[in-house]
Amino acid sequence: MKITLKDGSAKEYSEAMSVKDIAFDIAPGLGRAACAGEVDGEVVDLRTTIDKDCKLNILTFNDDEGQKAYRHTASHILAEAVKRLYPDTKLAIGPATDTGFYYDFEHEPFTRDDLDAIEAEMKKIIKEGAEIKRFTLPREDAIKYMADRKEDYKVELIQDLPEDSIISFYSQGEKFVDLCAGPHLMSTKQVKAFKLISSSMAYWRGDENKARLQRIYGTAFDDKKELAAYLESLEEAKRRDHNRLGREMGLFTTVDVIGQGLPLFTPKGTKMIMKLQRWIEDLEDNEWGYQRTRTPLMAKNDLFKISGHWDHYKESMFVLGDEEKDDEVLTLRPMTCPFQYYIYKNEQRSYRDLPIRYSETSTLFRNEDSGEMHGLTRVRQFT
Repeated sequence: MKITLKDGSAKEYSEAMSVKDIAFDIAPGLGRAACAGEVDGEVVDLRTTIDKDCKLNILTFNDDEGQKAYRHTASHILAEAVKRLYPDTKLAIGPATDTGFYYDFEHEPFTRDDLDAIEAEMKKIIKEGAEIKRFTLPREDAIKYMADRKEDYKVELIQDLPEDSIISFYSQGEKFVDLCAGPHLMSTKQVKAFKLISSSMAYWRGDENKARLQRIYGTAFDDKKELAAYLESLEEAKRRDHNRLGREMGLFTTVDVIGQGLPLFTPKGTKMIMKLQRWIEDLEDNEWGYQRTRTPLMAKNDLFKISGHWDHYKESMFVLGDEEKDDEVLTLRPMTCPFQYYIYKNEQRSYRDLPIRYSETSTLFRNEDSGEMHGLTRVRQFT
């Protein structure tokens, strides 16, 4: 079989080879750095056997998908550490993210001391260097396997899959097994640098009506210096956090009796907002060719049904009334674009009128979940 590599060169083999073995054959250093493979554009596990001609790219931590595999493995090490320290904990999900990874657990809230203890256990697991193995089961067998382990959330995930599905799992050592599509590293010892950042509450499947879980956030790098630089950037972000600085400078505050995501701007903060507003409006009016409009703070829900927002965004809107009981239901506007459309539609237009630019300094309302709000970046009312 002929394997065409990313640089256009080719390798030929007389028998089937795993992605990992091909990586080592290309160069031992590449084999050690490999996190995953990409076969004909599809990301695959290092354990994947190749038995026909294809295009192959070996993914390392320098590749986005390689980072995901690396950090996904770190999330499994986190889960194993938690199960070792707190055996009754139930596992939910633990994906890689753009900056690290997280894992959701059914457990009491974690303290910083808990995270430090979990980190220490993760270091033990990495030092043990257990081989990470992949295996599959038919759907019904997979459900029984997770049910026997009392992993209710995993059972639910499997039950949502088609009946003819073949379910993949990854094991680390003799005891830890997790439901996972992969890909993963070959061994726990390949994770070189990691840090648990924080923990918070999270809803199962992002649904506030479902179970409240505890989410642990972490990050992982293949170089300790890169990890140190990232952690320093987090500390710098804290020092520059607008939520802290804005309060210290006396620009805004929040009050429990008024509500989360509903900031109060002081005279000093209001003066700053007014200056910014006048600056942008002057540019729009005098240099950018916009025409100023003014529209209502609310509208019938019919408007948002027409625009499509109602079907896709209803849960994040403030609705005044009951669709089943009231003849008319009003909604506080989460955006102004549907309103501007009707201003445009108010009179007949010619293509010669284009472009037409409308602008409105508008107050919007969005029913953000409490866990999504922070300072002024995510609020329930903003202008």
